[in-house]
Amino acid sequence: MRRLARGARTAGGAAVEPFPGAPAPWALRDYAFLGDGERGALVSPRGEIVWLCAPGWADEAVFSALLGGPGVWTVRPADDWHVWGGYYEDGTLVHVSRWVTTHAIVECREALAVPADPARVVLLRRLRVVEGEARMRVELDPRPGFGREALSVPRLEGGVWHARSESLAVRWSGLPEARPGPGGGLCAERVLARGEEHDLVLELTARNRPAPGGGHGLDAAGWWAATERWWRDRAPCGTGLTPAGAARHACAVLTGLTAAGGGMVAAATTSLPERAYAQRNYDYRYVWLRDQAYAGLAVAAHGPHPLLDDAVRFATARVLDDGEALRPAYTTDGGEVPDERHLGLPGYPGGGDEAGNKAARQFQLDTFGEVLQLLAAAARHDRLDEDALRAAEVAVASVERYWQRPDAGLWELEERWWTHSRLSVVTGLRALAREVPGPAAGRWEELATTILRETSRRCLRTDGAWGRAADDAGPDASVLAPLARRGLGEDDPGARRTRRLIERELTRDGFVYRFRHDARPLGEAEGAFLLCGFTMALATHREGLPVAAARWFERTRSAHGPPGLFAEEYDVGQRQLRGNLPQAFVHAALLESAAGLAEPPGGAGTR
Repeated sequence: MRRLARGARTAGGAAVEPFPGAPAPWALRDYAFLGDGERGALVSPRGEIVWLCAPGWADEAVFSALLGGPGVWTVRPADDWHVWGGYYEDGTLVHVSRWVTTHAIVECREALAVPADPARVVLLRRLRVVEGEARMRVELDPRPGFGREALSVPRLEGGVWHARSESLAVRWSGLPEARPGPGGGLCAERVLARGEEHDLVLELTARNRPAPGGGHGLDAAGWWAATERWWRDRAPCGTGLTPAGAARHACAVLTGLTAAGGGMVAAATTSLPERAYAQRNYDYRYVWLRDQAYAGLAVAAHGPHPLLDDAVRFATARVLDDGEALRPAYTTDGGEVPDERHLGLPGYPGGGDEAGNKAARQFQLDTFGEVLQLLAAAARHDRLDEDALRAAEVAVASVERYWQRPDAGLWELEERWWTHSRLSVVTGLRALAREVPGPAAGRWEELATTILRETSRRCLRTDGAWGRAADDAGPDASVLAPLARRGLGEDDPGARRTRRLIERELTRDGFVYRFRHDARPLGEAEGAFLLCGFTMALATHREGLPVAAARWFERTRSAHGPPGLFAEEYDVGQRQLRGNLPQAFVHAALLESAAGLAEPPGGAGTR
């Protein structure tokens, strides 16, 4: 997922310019995320929805302005002299954009309607004037297929606008007075008085799928009521943790990234750069089993939750279907991730225009280890059914056969004998043996001991700390995860030595980096890795250092923008997010770390 794609700022060898009229991009930290599990949208501070793939995560975008392409839906004050703000309603992905102009304070409440239908997108936007009188500007310009599909001329029927493309049927209600815009689409202005509310509803329906049944049509009040009820009825996650609001928000983000079939995409976007012009731009709109396991482990650390059931269900199906040929990543319906291709877009500044991901064809041993840890967590909460137990046996058999084979590892690099991969499967085998007692448990524990013995021989440094790989004694923050989860036992001295080695050599200003690429100072090769920062907090707490753990946690938690979303990396010097947004496993790591820090320092906890 993270290292193989080859990004470029050109398509077919020719420079690609941003689409005429495409809104200027914002820093990644400023975008808000709307998600309903089946797809996601990004909203800018100017009220522009600049990214939405429809009808599903990996389908083509109808709004691709984020990557310099066509398609955007803007709702903002006509008065350009304004400041922006916004917030999420607690525990939900209902977002409120807020603007203060010279004459008014106005808000736009926005959400992808839920419960979601895989064949139909319903996007809700409700304007409300808090103070004064506001003139609002609205521009809707859908461009299906990344702009390649022709959209019919919109027609007005019964106060609702209708249009069609090859793949989508479009309906839009709320502004029957709209007129064709200068660059295409529809535009209008409307004046709203203090206390006045006004609803806009956009529906995108897949033309090649069965027509949606039921629902509320374009009835804004009905959709808002259903959406509010759906989020209110979600099982609480993060209640009682500190900080409770951040934990609930992390849980909401994970929920918004998880489809009805159980699969959780790694992020909502593609090709957002980890480093400007460094050709590290990847498509994350797929389900990485590792990331899915991290989410399941995170909620399991707090208690049983539907997200745990989703993760177990999806992982179980993939293991039973593919066995030892298990792939690292799948589409949300369990299909194969497509090959990489260029979209013909200029890309976000410094980034590329890729769709698809070659890493899905790698062998990554640690995927089996993370799945085993997930299934053990399910067993701890009495969530391990017969199918999941069979999947555990298949995963164990695959580990038995392949644990000595070099693999691409967590960071998806070249195939080597990575330490983290072996410690991950040791952690999974031991957790499973502990949580599923029976005749097989002894065999699982014996296999774990064999793998650990050989890994110690090949990867343990002379100072007792773990190196990166059998042929590389340098530190690697990936090893923090199995150590923080006590995969090697309560009193393993290598855990403390490794954590302190990483602290000494891979941290700067309270942030944690993955590893050293070369002789350059930390931060020049890539940003701090937020997953590792939260794992460092958990490992430090397990060592019995609660104050230091809290510092790591809060420092890492600070690496977000106003909407409270995390990307994969953080540029410490520039205080900017790097990579796709929002990154699921970082939100999962926050949740797991918060649950771990709520336990007694150094105690055994639930693991």
